[in-house]
This record gives sequence, C-alpha cells and structure tokens, in this order.
Amino acid sequence: MFAVLKTGGKQYKVQAGDVLRVELIAANAGDKIQFNEILMIGGDSPVMGAPLVAGAAVQAEVIDMIKADKVITYHKRRRKHSSQRTRGHRQKLTLVRVTEILASGADKSDVARATGTAAARRAAHNAEAKPAAAEAPKAKRAAKKTEA
Repeated sequence: MFAVLKTGGKQYKVQAGDVLRVELIAANAGDKIQFNEILMIGGDSPVMGAPLVAGAAVQAEVIDMIKADKVITYHKRRRKHSSQRTRGHRQKLTLVRVTEILASGADKSDVARATGTAAARRAAHNAEAKPAAAEAPKAKRAAKKTEA
C-alpha cells in the first residue's frame, strides 16, 4: 500500500518505512506527526481524492532536523556598473520516517497534525492577537464613561 501526500508545497509517494526529507515542520525529534493532506491511496483498491481523500492520513516519526546542501547564487551586473554578488542558502528540512498509512479514521487518532513553521507562527500570532484586540476597545469605552 502506498499514498501520495502533500506537504511544504510538494508531493511525495510514500510507503510504510520510507524516510523523507520534507520542508521544516514544527515538531521535535522523536515526535509522532500526522500528514492529513492525502491526494491518493494506492494498492489493491486505489482511492483518488477530489482533491483530498477524506479521513485518510499518513503517520510518521520525526527523526531529526537537518539542513540541505548549500545552494550558491551568483549575480553579476555588466556594462558600466560592474558589481557582483555571491549569496548562499541552506534550506532547513525535517527528516521523517513513515510508520503507518491510514485509509480511514484519521480524525480519531490522537497524533499531532504536521504543520510547517510558517503556519504554526501564523496560528500562534492569531491566537495572541484576538484576546488583546477584544480587550482594548472595552478599556477605552470604560475610561470614556468614567470621564463623562
């Protein structure tokens, strides 16, 4: 049995026991995570998602946080400007081992959902911003009422 999952803007065809290098995920080494965006489950009776397979998931264990090989970019401006620039970049990756493919029942499992760090930052920011925004107008109104 295999599954096609989507994470970090890329698609991966996985089986139980596979080791993947995926975009950085907000999890620590040794954590169990679950990928919920499953596009297809293959095997004896393949299931195609439209666009996702409902109730399907791929569970994995985080092995380590690693960095990819360095990518060098070189920019040269010609003619009268004669300037050049060299920059390097190492993408942060998460190394995961696929442990199980669930065709159904993903909602009932107690495994944490795999989210990228950008999504985790946005969720944390939105959670902090809502209570502060709700309390600020009430305090101003109360101050105006006491002055009047």
